[in-house]
Amino acid sequence: MFELIDSGQLPRAPEHDCSYLPGRLAQSEGFTARELDAELYHDLMDRGFRRSGVFVYRPCCQGCNACVPLRIAVDTFKPSDSQKRAVRRNRDLSIHVAAPDYSPEKLDLYQRYMAHQHPGSPQSSDGQGLRDFLYSSIVNTAEVEYRKDGRLVAVSILDVCHFSVSSVYHYFDPQESQRSLGVYSVVAEIGLAREMGVPYLYMGYWIDGCPTMQYKAKFGPHELLINGKWQAG
Repeated sequence: MFELIDSGQLPRAPEHDCSYLPGRLAQSEGFTARELDAELYHDLMDRGFRRSGVFVYRPCCQGCNACVPLRIAVDTFKPSDSQKRAVRRNRDLSIHVAAPDYSPEKLDLYQRYMAHQHPGSPQSSDGQGLRDFLYSSIVNTAEVEYRKDGRLVAVSILDVCHFSVSSVYHYFDPQESQRSLGVYSVVAEIGLAREMGVPYLYMGYWIDGCPTMQYKAKFGPHELLINGKWQAG
């Protein structure tokens, strides 16, 4: 597999308008798979790849390297004051970790999240779209439910192996936005990784100049994958 990757002959998607940096074109290369060993997927992430459903991809944009993978070493993570406040605001939530389990309750939450956070997004928000995007996995995946008195307020999808927990997606109840659930979930999932003895939480791509991605760099200390090597951010 790595010979094919290193040869530069992976299939490439057509160029399209970048969703993160206005005025730029984006392109990705990758492949689909029915099943992927979790440790192999970890090695692919160390080459800049990510998973979306059954598709494993990485950016290959002409003249742009703005998408930079970011990870957090769980044993050295130090929450900021604002992150500590987010934890305190959510002490009344219960956390349940299990295999991903699609349900109408989660579809309702996801649709309300998409309408609030990403209005007009081309991303499908119907039941089949949610199944394909988050509930069809080719690796070992876990789902984290956050509940207030039994009511679902947020969900995280995580890919898990011995070396990393990878954040796939997080969606939450827009009516609970004052809780800073996105911030809280990252801190909580760093704690989950520590409990499992997993050394890193992979956060996906950080993009300098993209406002919606700036929160990732606020978790530290963190590392960035630059020229194939992890370096202090």
